Amino acid sequence: EAEVPRITVEEAKAALDSGAAIIVDVRSQAAYDTSHIAGALFIPLGEFETNISNIDLPKDQWIITYCT
Repeated sequence: EAEVPRITVEEAKAALDSGAAIIVDVRSQAAYDTSHIAGALFIPLGEFETNISNIDLPKDQWIITYCT
């Protein structure tokens, strides 16, 4: 976890707005349903960690995950 790069909200927004990134919400379904970043994909953390090879994500974009 310490090796995972961190970025600012401003950097994430700029990447999303330019089309360079997609946002993936890895929180619970209830948290996603209550509120999430517009356009964010929902992929629960457990699935993201254990089934990443079966998740169809673009290879040409930066994938930004968030959990809080």
